[in-house]
Amino acid sequence: MVDEKLEAIKKLKFFKSLNEEQINEIKDISNIVSYPKGSILYYENDTYNKIFFLVSGVLKVYKIDKFENEIFLYHIHKNSLISELTSLENDSIYCYSNSEFMEDSIIIEVNFTEFRNRFLAKNILNNEFINEILLKTQQLHCVVNRELVFDATAKVAFMLSDDLEMFNSLKRQDVSFMLHIQPETLSRVLKKLKRSHIIEVENSNVSILDQELLNNIFRGEQL
Repeated sequence: MVDEKLEAIKKLKFFKSLNEEQINEIKDISNIVSYPKGSILYYENDTYNKIFFLVSGVLKVYKIDKFENEIFLYHIHKNSLISELTSLENDSIYCYSNSEFMEDSIIIEVNFTEFRNRFLAKNILNNEFINEILLKTQQLHCVVNRELVFDATAKVAFMLSDDLEMFNSLKRQDVSFMLHIQPETLSRVLKKLKRSHIIEVENSNVSILDQELLNNIFRGEQL
């Protein structure tokens, strides 16, 4: 009989360096949980004594402003650490945002105190942990650029370059909402990119023709 939890742990690149005994140790301090599309993993200000890894599916991370408007931050894709950590000393992990599953998903939740004592304290998985935290920092830099620096064209170009699959899976209205631009603006930008032979649009599905030119747009070189 297949051990579903053990197989899920082995799928995560975070644990690839562990031997069989160590993987079984992770299994002993973790749980596997399935979530349907639209369900919530956590809300802002929640606290947990565990860390979450996304085995499969997609998670949307967002905040709510004072007017109860949703502010999209970023997506987390499979094979990633979900939790936002600012300290390795506290047993409780504080949630700085909200998260909702965009499709049916599977996560592994690991007891953080046991993980820290059995692995991090012994310099096991430290590099993997640091790399995941650096990726979180990079995601936040992208959010700052998107919200404070990028114009509409750069916002669209960045999402096409960074998350094309998600762009094509969403309705255009939902993409506009996420990028905080008007649907008409999104349509104009896509037409402009198509005229410049940077993208192709067929049956509402976008494909990239010139990756370099697309990247140049959000790096500061406008059309």
